Amino acid sequence: MKRTKYRGIAVLLCALLALSGCGAQTSEETSSATDTAASEEAAVTTVSTIDTASLFSDRDLEGTYDESAAIAIELNGDSASCDSDAVVIEGSRVTIGAEGVYLLSGTLTDGQIVVNAGETDKVQLVLAGANITSSTSAAIYALEADKVFVTLAEGTENTLTNGGEYVAIDDNNIDAVIFAKTDLTLNGSGSLTINAQAGHGVVSKDDLVITGGSYTVTAASHGLSGKDSIAIADGTFHITSGKDGIHAENADDLSLGTLYIADGSYTIAAQGDAISAQGALQIDGGTFDLYTGEGSASVDLATSDAGQMGGGPWGEMGAQVETTVTETEEDSVSQKGIKGESTYTINGGTFTIDSVDDCLHAGGVMTIVAGTFTLSSGDDAVHCDDALTIQSGTFTISYCYEGIEGLSITIEDGTFNITSSDDGLNAAGGADSSGFGGFGGRPQDTFASSASDESIFMTINGGTFTVVSSGDCLDSNGDLTINGGTLELTCNGNGDTALDCDGTYTNNGGEVTTNDGSEENPGQMGGGQPGGGRPDGANGGGRPNGQTLPSNT
Repeated sequence: MKRTKYRGIAVLLCALLALSGCGAQTSEETSSATDTAASEEAAVTTVSTIDTASLFSDRDLEGTYDESAAIAIELNGDSASCDSDAVVIEGSRVTIGAEGVYLLSGTLTDGQIVVNAGETDKVQLVLAGANITSSTSAAIYALEADKVFVTLAEGTENTLTNGGEYVAIDDNNIDAVIFAKTDLTLNGSGSLTINAQAGHGVVSKDDLVITGGSYTVTAASHGLSGKDSIAIADGTFHITSGKDGIHAENADDLSLGTLYIADGSYTIAAQGDAISAQGALQIDGGTFDLYTGEGSASVDLATSDAGQMGGGPWGEMGAQVETTVTETEEDSVSQKGIKGESTYTINGGTFTIDSVDDCLHAGGVMTIVAGTFTLSSGDDAVHCDDALTIQSGTFTISYCYEGIEGLSITIEDGTFNITSSDDGLNAAGGADSSGFGGFGGRPQDTFASSASDESIFMTINGGTFTVVSSGDCLDSNGDLTINGGTLELTCNGNGDTALDCDGTYTNNGGEVTTNDGSEENPGQMGGGQPGGGRPDGANGGGRPNGQTLPSNT
């Protein structure tokens, strides 16, 4: 929305300049400029799967406080001091019982800050050089309030630590350095280091909102976790986690567990997924450097001389892909880059992902509007269980099993450089044997159970494609239609083709170059189904030398 607003201002200024000093433009030039502006405007039109209008309040975004009105809490080793009746200090436990702004500074060597206010109260904890350690629980525990703000004061460095275990202090399962039963907002411009020797870094059992600050999180489990939702407007994040780096999930209501990221910088090394959402996922911008497990190099995608895995229900099975993972855990561990189990939208950003499993994975409809993607995967670089649409973007995929895979694939524009161990692009290719699971221990990537023949297709309307594959370069288990674009396709597989489809192949104007003649001889593609695979019922055909080609999935 911001990009559209600023672009509109720029167009208005250009129009005013044209009226005042550029009157010599011809109507043809003006028309051309208008067309270009309209085209650029269309190119940055975002897609929204999450209603973002109410995610951030003004107070969330401001990240400021009135120091003169703040209640000061001095942390002094194994004790603390405060003059307010709203604060109760019992040894090293500090309990805040009323709405207000509380300024915390100093060191608490083994203690805890507890918020236990009224259910309509808003409590702001300002960390201004605070160092809090709890050896057996959360350093900050928000038990009761309407919302708790943790604000990082400008120019300050703060540290929160758990010592390695969580001992029950009430009926709640406290398992994070910052643990909130309430809505929780992290904001401000200072820095916060979180050390979770056990459990998670930050947990909100309601909504987790982050709008600013610099965060270094080391956690045995998830780095950041929100039950109902996570919404991030901005911030700098360095996360090392034993499970997911950023995790949104509500096991009680599958419509929740949503994740929205507007901007920010993210460096994540996770033993689970780097970023994971059970519900809808939307990313509008940001810079992402994501690494999962031991990285894509821990998966050996080498193949034998006989070629890649081929076949399917009717074709012959080629050589199996040798998939060797250095992890000792079971394959049910999900180690994807960015995973969303519902609708999935990326409107922009810069993404560098090196993951054991899929780099980008959607369980529902996936839309990629724009972005720069440098992807290396031990499985699929981009996988969508449902319909996948790519409007634009730059994709550099240097290592993967399959490059881009969806139930259906529609590509409007973009630049694609793909090197794949199996297919470069695959529409409804079946369950990958190289999948490493997801929510519920799902062992393989799957496609929508309601899929019909009409929902399986690949359509390319534009873009530039350079694909080098050991499987098929483009493989559609339905129709394959190329309406535009430039495609340079090199298939190095034995028994595979640059172009393969089980339905109808149509080229309405794309510039397609193949190394095996499959564009010049589209009737020689795949098929492999007795009496099927082509409208005329041909039996799959063969290469010009007469070799029969099995259908590849």
